[in-house]
Amino acid sequence: MPDELWRMSAVEAVGRLRARELSPLELIDASLERIEQVEGELNALPTVVAERAREAARHVDPASPLAGLPIAVKDLNDVAGVRTTYGSPIYADHVPVASEAMVARLEQRGGVVLAKSNTPEFGAGGNTFNEVFGETRNPWDTRLTCGGSSGGSAAALAAGEVWLATGSDLGGSLRTPAGFCGVVGIRPTPGRVPSGPAPLPFDTLSVEGPMGRSVADAALMLDAMAGHEAADPLSLAAPSRPFLEAASAASLPGRVAYSADLGITPVAGDVRAACERAVEQLEAAGVVVERVELDIGDAPEAFQVLRALGFVAALEELYDTDRDRLKPDILWNVELGLRLTPQRIAWAERARGAVAHAVASVLEAHDVLLCPTSCVTPFDASIRWPSEVDGVALENYVEWLRITSAITLTACPVVAMPCALSATGLPVGMQVVGRFRGEWDAIVAAAAFEQVWGIAEQVPRTPGIAP
Repeated sequence: MPDELWRMSAVEAVGRLRARELSPLELIDASLERIEQVEGELNALPTVVAERAREAARHVDPASPLAGLPIAVKDLNDVAGVRTTYGSPIYADHVPVASEAMVARLEQRGGVVLAKSNTPEFGAGGNTFNEVFGETRNPWDTRLTCGGSSGGSAAALAAGEVWLATGSDLGGSLRTPAGFCGVVGIRPTPGRVPSGPAPLPFDTLSVEGPMGRSVADAALMLDAMAGHEAADPLSLAAPSRPFLEAASAASLPGRVAYSADLGITPVAGDVRAACERAVEQLEAAGVVVERVELDIGDAPEAFQVLRALGFVAALEELYDTDRDRLKPDILWNVELGLRLTPQRIAWAERARGAVAHAVASVLEAHDVLLCPTSCVTPFDASIRWPSEVDGVALENYVEWLRITSAITLTACPVVAMPCALSATGLPVGMQVVGRFRGEWDAIVAAAAFEQVWGIAEQVPRTPGIAP
């Protein structure tokens, strides 16, 4: 039955595809039916390519890693022959000839691209809206934001439109939507998921990653994404053991570190309370949790500098030719970068190193580091970013993402996952930060936390307005 199919986990769906109990065409039809039911309330998947998907499905090897499973690809990623806008009116009619490396890899491994997921313009911002397709809403409460910039992917997963979706993450673009929508996203170590060919092939701040409804689903997709690609000079070899095995080997770690704010950001009371309850559940299950204080006060400013430098490198040409068509947040970020001095950039690089060392020191004494995925719960979708949190004014659209952007500087892998519900019934997320290139251990721990917290069964859900 279609209702049964969209509720199924990605792991189960792939298992049934491999056993030939289901066909990719059946799952495509079930996904299309679900999209028709809920997309009007969400606007998560503005571009659907049903016939392309059906044609691809006819040629899928059922023994491949994804076996013909329909997926969504974020609209920042090129898919051959499919409208790809990057959320910008400048590229509203852009149709790339070739798929980028990550997309081609997923298709080679049995993923069937069914839709493109919505994103803010060039992925800039923690709320998913743009002038091409408009706002994407949160299935938990359609008055609220799904987060960004991978908000379309997170919302589509939470509502059962697709089983897996791609995300990308610079300052929290994969992790924040995962937390806001009650799904799972993995920000891998740079190079774990190959990208490119890209104009900035040695960038280690922005990465691609998988999103699913559970730790196991996200691990399954990470297996399909990981591996060396000639187009990406930083890409790593595929792991010797599949990450899905790590999810199956769920085991509570003996000792974890926890910080509610990393010492760098205000955090709303409802987020603190929910995360504290989640930590207490781990303690009750036998995990030793140490509340730690980190000395990473320079992280927010260092990230702002390095982010602005990246915006200049990536968007200066468009800033010169199409300035009047770029949203104000992008103009601000590029102009901030153009004002940087060599001394300021050098300071930011040194500060990044100090942050990485500080977090590595914590992880030497603990199996993982836990901290919230966001300093707030989902807010009104018409608000572009929160200007105040817990009585502290925030000056720009990046400041409220400090708790994720600080971890970006470390290059450590992160499993972002739901850990509790707020007092108003909204999902609250936790970052499970592993050691550098330590995806395996982070997934093992996260899968065990998932069993303790018991939130994964809250999705997929039918969109609506919360009571």
